[in-house]
Amino acid sequence: MSLELRAAAVALQTIVVKEVRRFMRIWPQTLLPPAITMALYFVIFGNLIGSRIGEMGGFDYMQYIVPGLIMMSVITNSYSNVVSSFFSTKFQRSIEELMVAPVSAHVILVGFVVGGVLRGLAVGFIVTLLSLFFTKLSVHHLGLTALVVLLTATVFALGGFINAVYARSFDDISIIPTFVLTPLTYLGGVFYSIDLLPEFWQNVSLINPILHMVNAFRFGILGVSDISIGIALGMMLLAVVLLYGFAWRLLVTGTGMRQ
Repeated sequence: MSLELRAAAVALQTIVVKEVRRFMRIWPQTLLPPAITMALYFVIFGNLIGSRIGEMGGFDYMQYIVPGLIMMSVITNSYSNVVSSFFSTKFQRSIEELMVAPVSAHVILVGFVVGGVLRGLAVGFIVTLLSLFFTKLSVHHLGLTALVVLLTATVFALGGFINAVYARSFDDISIIPTFVLTPLTYLGGVFYSIDLLPEFWQNVSLINPILHMVNAFRFGILGVSDISIGIALGMMLLAVVLLYGFAWRLLVTGTGMRQ
């Protein structure tokens, strides 16, 4: 391994370890609240309301919503980890040390994104374990399930990075999650099948990228989906490429960091 590659590997490992230690050190704020929130969803929507709804998509309501709730936790935590961490780095001016260090923009970006993905996967794993107390869960397509959750976490980690670049205050990092992510998630088929909607609203729902992610993950777990899995995977791969290129460009030009 050349000296440059070795230096890049050390820098990447340092950033990733820092990110992991950050959310593990404050686990009562990063890992525990999502677990409690999802447990409440299981009790209220799964047990209490689900018992009145009956079956959906050939499964009882609790089984049907579990994949969506797991994906919801992955999305929100992948996004929030990167947006809060990178903005804190900007706010504390420690980003300047990274910018002048002999570390490529790719290493910085990948380091923060991997940290966000790992937190998303950690919370998703905790929520999955919690769901086993409420319903039986079996994986229909293991490879597809792993690929979908990894791509989804990467997409939203990159989104969180871009949000952090443009944010000028701590209030700015909550605008996108509140006014964009939350509505799209609740309208993304987490709690229902779009087959229940009129045809017009079914077509409108197809614009929502989270719908494709949730349904692709649900297909991996249960084997049922409202959308084409090929199209969903294509959209996620395209989103990763476009968001990565955009985030890398922002980092190279110093947007939001050299002003």
